[in-house]
Amino acid sequence: MTTPLRLRLPATSANLGPGFDALGLAMQLYLEIEATAAAEFRIDAAGRDAERVGALEGNLLLETYRELAGAGPALKLRIENQIPLGMGCGSSAAALLAGVMLANHFGALGMTPEEVVAEACRREGHPDNVAACFYGGLTASSMYGGRLTAASFGADLPWRLLLALPGEGLATTKARAMLPDSYSRVDAVGNIQATALLVAAFALGRPELLTAGTRDRIHQPYRSEVCPLLPALLPLAGREGVFSVTLSGAGPSVLLLADPDFPVKTLVSVVREAAGDAALEVLETRVSNGTEVTSTLVT
Repeated sequence: MTTPLRLRLPATSANLGPGFDALGLAMQLYLEIEATAAAEFRIDAAGRDAERVGALEGNLLLETYRELAGAGPALKLRIENQIPLGMGCGSSAAALLAGVMLANHFGALGMTPEEVVAEACRREGHPDNVAACFYGGLTASSMYGGRLTAASFGADLPWRLLLALPGEGLATTKARAMLPDSYSRVDAVGNIQATALLVAAFALGRPELLTAGTRDRIHQPYRSEVCPLLPALLPLAGREGVFSVTLSGAGPSVLLLADPDFPVKTLVSVVREAAGDAALEVLETRVSNGTEVTSTLVT
């Protein structure tokens, strides 16, 4: 395939508290790519972290493309990035998914959409971010037996999303190293109960379930040491128009789901006051409906 391909892939927030490695939420912060076949690889990048996004070496998107595309052509990429890197916002999932989609198109691999997503999930090691990035909304997913199963819902919910970003990122490998090897039955049952309420909240559009539905005993208590913004903001859950407060993925960013009718400037001020940082970066966004392919020549 030498026809251009245009992709728009959303940021994602995995886990949302108790849904560890099973739930992801797509957010309206995007990695936008326009790709054309070229004589040599070139990236023109703009937006957030443009220098890293535009690097030709150590670039996860290009590495994925090269590994899969075989005899596919070099690419010229124009990229506009809104997704924070290294902040638990699904930047690696978006890059992996984009790499697989580009390889499938320009390398004429003939993969179905389901096979594209499954390949990206296998490369990521868990499905939550990748599946949410592709399907949008709140996506529940599993790679049981190496087979991807996913369902998404809640893409049209009007809830406001606030993403609080600390000054420094956190490697997922370091965040995972903080977790214990086993958990008590009480903790496991508590998370199962909370996850059931969380899914019900999105499926039924019932935000009053979110405070109880985002309580976690599996990963957040252990990551608080390296994600100090979380314990600072957790007391806001259920107050001041805030439905819930969770780590975004493995952190260190914190995601707040909030009342869309509550003044956003007030919410941001409350978040910054609780964090003790008047300059804390807080991004306002909404739920995304997933990856968009805008080239009319691609199904």
